[in-house]
Amino acid sequence: MDLNLRKPEECRYDALSLGEVMLRLDPGDGRIRTARSFRAWEGGGEYNVTRGLRKCFGLRTGVITAFADNEVGHLIEDFIMQGGVDTSLIYWKATDGIGRICRNGLNFTERGFGIRSAVGCSDRFNTAISQATPEDFDFDYIFGELGARWLHTGGIYAALSEQSSKTVIAAIKAAKKYGTVVSYDLNYRPSLWSAIGGLAKAQEVNKEIAQYVDVMIGNEEDFTACLGLEVEGNDANLKKLDIAGYEKMIRKAVETYPNFKVCATTLRQVKTATVNDWSALVFADDKITLSRQYEGLEIFDRVGGGDSFASGLIYGLMTTGDAEKAVNYGAAHGALAMTTPGDTSMATKKEVEKIMGGGGARVVR
Repeated sequence: MDLNLRKPEECRYDALSLGEVMLRLDPGDGRIRTARSFRAWEGGGEYNVTRGLRKCFGLRTGVITAFADNEVGHLIEDFIMQGGVDTSLIYWKATDGIGRICRNGLNFTERGFGIRSAVGCSDRFNTAISQATPEDFDFDYIFGELGARWLHTGGIYAALSEQSSKTVIAAIKAAKKYGTVVSYDLNYRPSLWSAIGGLAKAQEVNKEIAQYVDVMIGNEEDFTACLGLEVEGNDANLKKLDIAGYEKMIRKAVETYPNFKVCATTLRQVKTATVNDWSALVFADDKITLSRQYEGLEIFDRVGGGDSFASGLIYGLMTTGDAEKAVNYGAAHGALAMTTPGDTSMATKKEVEKIMGGGGARVVR
């Protein structure tokens, strides 16, 4: 498989992400509604991918985002710097001190346990990045002069506002102009789209974006909701789609959008909040390839598992060009990410490759 990647020496960045980065507030083992203290992290669907590419896999990454220029914004920036992701492309927006002009997003996240599911409660209206325009980021400079081999963005950021979808489209058009590979995670969230036109708007935006995407990531609900792709014979509630059903879905997507060089999805069966069956598949070179199956995977914190899958997949595609290796990097990285707290992975490349090779959980001394 040839994604026609730009040469590393031509680019400052191996990968960039475009999207919102929020301050995640975690009550630990307790509940949001009864918490008296929270642990702070950073996190965001698009950013988590480049953070994993930097921290786990050692690539040169940066984040394109915007923050309100206040203490909370600089706290999130500090978390990003600790992850090794370049912050020089952040747009700092003036604010009035109480959030009327703009603010920074908050995401309260509690881990589930057993029969109690995980819960997320975000507070992200009027954030700096949801207001950001293409003029706030010089995309010709970023992709033309600085250079990036890969851009990752997604449907969470595209759904934040009418403006954010326009900024996504401007960014990916500029990226394609300069030969940057584009990946996109559909990540359909009905609650985000509801205020700006609902399902019809989600399809309008995502169908336009899809025309410029090389690597499309999403589950069966994402492909149906965001791209309007229906396949006869799929289970009506989309809970029992088998591998043949996925292949039909993805083949229809590739037929509709022949620019898709790779399509990928995670496969998760939720037994309890803390025990899932986990795997993934990738469609490339006209065939479906399945990852190793992780049955009965014990979950510590499921948030960000899909993003860590995406970063492992992208690393594998960038460095090996082999779909089977790539999907296994992704599945192993995603599995490991869900064994630690926070949105982002704490795994090392060595640990990922150990899991890929069938390594177990015996103590390491």
